[in-house]
Amino acid sequence: MGHALHGSDIIARYTASFAFLEAIWEAGVTHCFVNLGSDHPSILEAIVKGQNEKKGQFPRIITCPNEMVAMSMADGYARLTGKPQCVIVHVDVGTQGLGAAVHNASCGRAPVFVFAGLSPFTIEGEMRGSRGEYIHWIQDVPDQKQIVAQYCRYTGEIKTGKNVKQMVNRALSFAMSDPKGPVYLCGAREAMEEDLTPYTLEQQYWHPVEPAALPQSGVKTIAEALINAQEPLIIVGYTGRNHAAVDELVQLANHVKGLRVLDTGGSDMCFPANHPGWLGLRYGVEPHIETADVILVVDVDVPWIHTQNHPREGAKVFHIDVDPLKQQMPVFYLKALRRYRADSCTALSQINAHLESNYKEKLSSNLFSNRWTALQESHKKKLETIASEAKVDENGHYGTPYLVAQLKKLCPNDTIWAIEAVTQTAFVADQLQVTQPGSWLNCGGGGLGWSGGGALGIKLASDTEGKKQFVCQIVGDGTYLFSVPASVYWISRRYNIPVLTIVLNNKGWNAPRKSMLAVHPDGLGSKATNEELNISFDPTPDYSGIAKAAAGGDIWASHASTAQDLEKLLPEAIKSVLGGKTAVLDAHLEGPDGKYGGGKAVLVG
Repeated sequence: MGHALHGSDIIARYTASFAFLEAIWEAGVTHCFVNLGSDHPSILEAIVKGQNEKKGQFPRIITCPNEMVAMSMADGYARLTGKPQCVIVHVDVGTQGLGAAVHNASCGRAPVFVFAGLSPFTIEGEMRGSRGEYIHWIQDVPDQKQIVAQYCRYTGEIKTGKNVKQMVNRALSFAMSDPKGPVYLCGAREAMEEDLTPYTLEQQYWHPVEPAALPQSGVKTIAEALINAQEPLIIVGYTGRNHAAVDELVQLANHVKGLRVLDTGGSDMCFPANHPGWLGLRYGVEPHIETADVILVVDVDVPWIHTQNHPREGAKVFHIDVDPLKQQMPVFYLKALRRYRADSCTALSQINAHLESNYKEKLSSNLFSNRWTALQESHKKKLETIASEAKVDENGHYGTPYLVAQLKKLCPNDTIWAIEAVTQTAFVADQLQVTQPGSWLNCGGGGLGWSGGGALGIKLASDTEGKKQFVCQIVGDGTYLFSVPASVYWISRRYNIPVLTIVLNNKGWNAPRKSMLAVHPDGLGSKATNEELNISFDPTPDYSGIAKAAAGGDIWASHASTAQDLEKLLPEAIKSVLGGKTAVLDAHLEGPDGKYGGGKAVLVG
């Protein structure tokens, strides 16, 4: 009799863990990327209960053998859709395993909800979930939240199940309010095991903070500065996260003919390449920064690198950002005449409306018509220069520009590009020349390895939303190793998430060499080989082979050393992905002079 009652009790049990998973679903979270451990008995019970009882009205669970990949998948999903996703990891060590991915989500303003268990706080069986394993003592740390707190918009602990849904929604309110970013909750086994009476929240009362607008005086000041400028420039970084902001920026550039737009973040597609005002993507280095007389900085972390170039003396700078003080950066300042805490899309819309209402006649004058003609001519020359970079040498060797030009030609028109090309990023952006909002997603920060999980998360999101777009990851060889490919390609196969990966194989880390030469152009290192600098990956790993092994052989994998190889293999790789099977192409960028990468030397970070 006792056994029967116990079984009935288990079936009916509504715990804090079940309420937690219910809460994230009710708040709009559709996926949990999990790496489970000894702190999750009640989570595992709740997952099974939800899968049995909720009939699809429950988060989908994605098993991730590595936490960096789990966080990057949630990041990619959230960045494409704007919808927060959940990551569940194991106590302090799982939290540490998130590693650089937390930095990326923070810098990239990606709303990711992280939950981690805590070691039990009772020892003698006082509560369900008390310590029962050796590891419970070893993984008990003074303040687990502090491992990631400086990267998070909010951290907290679930101390009782009675308000678990309120805690979840409070965290998500932070994650989804600008500047968006990761949040972190933890809870001990005893708290997550707590039995509850089922309850729901009124979700209409749990929303992020609404976007802020410019004051009317700011609208007038900026609009007048732009139309009276001789050489106006707008610098953007994150504006493309809201796809509507891309249209507003295009409209502004159409109003103020002669206005140029520079993307310095590369986080999202912010401005279309087919607009004559497009300056492409550069990390804070662009000649027009030095010549512009009015610069509007909108949602940017690094508009220029002062030691390399900066605005001319007397240039009028205005700064609009959801976080103009950059509160997580110990050192940051701009010589801006005015700075405003406002939403970029809202602010651009306000400026456009003001121009249409007050300056229509002036903006249609010959002065602006002539600027438009000149702008179109300079844009045409820029595209011609870019096209000339996509070349092959006499031995059939190719660089990044040629490779990416071929990808652009062969991949579907609706391709989403997941980019983590580091020193090759400017070459990639130049050749892809994206025009559709949401078609370019780059690592939000400097924690290399985002694009492996990121590409999977983007593809999963696109498929879940019903768009089923083609996704191509372009990644440097060193970065590819940081992405934990053994985990990435196992997940790809396990959950049937087909992506195309192009590995830019230049035999090592070239970014450290560029950094060194910028500081010591004539030092000992300038004459040293990559081997002597300890940044070489020669002999190179079999990058596509690593992926194939991780996928149990069920993957398309190959190497391309010449343009002739590319001509044969790229169509095969693309066909494989279109057919539902992931493909990895190891693209060898070796030139005849022993240098790697191709294209002109450009400082891109």
